[in-house]
Amino acid sequence: MSLWTTLNRVIFKRTSTFVLAGVAGAFFFERTFEVGSVAIFETLNKGKLWKDIKHKYEQ
Repeated sequence: MSLWTTLNRVIFKRTSTFVLAGVAGAFFFERTFEVGSVAIFETLNKGKLWKDIKHKYEQ
């Protein structure tokens, strides 16, 4: 059985499962993109962020 046949039978056949798969996919994509973006931002700005220089200003 091909992948397309399996996907069609399991996900695309009913509207409710198709919508649920779309919402779940959007949620996981958003979380992955957010974590990746924050990691890149923190890597590029290492040493300039508050968490990196906070010890200089705390007493």
